[in-house]
Amino acid sequence: MSHSHHLDAALDESFDSWSEDFNGGNASSLKIVVAPDSFKGTAPAYKSSEWISEGVQSVIRDAKIDCVPMADGGEGTASLFDGEEITLPTTDAAGRLTEATYVFNATEARAYIDVAAASGLPAVKDNPVPLTGDTYGTGVLVADAVSRGARTIVLGLGGSATIDGGTGILAALGINALDKDGHALRHGGGALVDLADFDTAKMNIPAASVDWILLADSAFPATGERGAARVFGPQKGASEDEVELADRALARLCEVTGVDPDQPGYGAAGGISIGLTWISTLLHGTADHVTVVSGSKTVAQAQGLPEKIADAHLVITGEGNYDDQSAGGKVVSTVLDLAKDAGTAAAVIAGAIDAKLDPDVLTVELGDAPDPNAPDFNEQVREKLVDAGAQVALDYLQRP
Repeated sequence: MSHSHHLDAALDESFDSWSEDFNGGNASSLKIVVAPDSFKGTAPAYKSSEWISEGVQSVIRDAKIDCVPMADGGEGTASLFDGEEITLPTTDAAGRLTEATYVFNATEARAYIDVAAASGLPAVKDNPVPLTGDTYGTGVLVADAVSRGARTIVLGLGGSATIDGGTGILAALGINALDKDGHALRHGGGALVDLADFDTAKMNIPAASVDWILLADSAFPATGERGAARVFGPQKGASEDEVELADRALARLCEVTGVDPDQPGYGAAGGISIGLTWISTLLHGTADHVTVVSGSKTVAQAQGLPEKIADAHLVITGEGNYDDQSAGGKVVSTVLDLAKDAGTAAAVIAGAIDAKLDPDVLTVELGDAPDPNAPDFNEQVREKLVDAGAQVALDYLQRP
């Protein structure tokens, strides 16, 4: 008998006794919101919310469950917005040919692009490129969107493999980084320690002058102890020496561009906001055409999540791993803040929980992810998340 069958058997008795007590036996008046992020490399947010809900429903059969897939600017953010999916050839962070998809809304003249789509970490995980990788491939998507009529680019800053300060995007828009002798710098963020100027002679002005809404997946600044290199460099494959070099490189980029490195959110996606703020300010004379906002809070507002949580008895969120970075503006922390404000019970499901949570928050750890090469990988993932949803429901019913 599988773990889920054991769980089903254990739950029937609990549900029957509890449902008589809840609002005169009216279990259908229990409202639950399921609002997870993607479980990276395992399940996209829409699937994880569906499977967790399935588990909850196996325990609390008549509950009203509202699935609200979430994102923080990382992979899957663009797909949560309305528009046409555009797929085209571009390059990954290592400069290899790939394909990437973004969402274009012609009515709004707006494109929704995830940096993770072209410049994401999974494509180079086996051979990381923290100092030599760039965001050129994301710039190709930006230029394509503008050619279709986009005047606003909503850029999801999360899941990137790069620490290039957005200079790869600038290169795709015809803006090249130069050293003190006027020679073009090699690709990647590491070379920016030698940055002296930019060549804008071949700039794609329509693309560079769009309005930018940058959805940061963290509130960390560009440089320093809590900066892009030190916080995110190791997970992008950077050694201690490479982290120090990348931090110096971003500091040099800020110095040359005149961008304040201490602004919250400017460390997201390897400092992309730095390069985009500089070029926008150069063209418009002000930084007013660049807005850096919390990706998770923006998506939450777009999904009507604050109102849904306020009207719910329980909200369940989750991600692949809950750690110290999670509290820096990612989905789980945003959902928990909304639940706390609303006085709504909350639960977190994660592969591992490595940071402190409020003792009132229910938790379920999934353990190691199944082998992605296994033929029944998706079914294994589904079973883990269904079981986790059922466990949360059981724990919720058994609270004192």
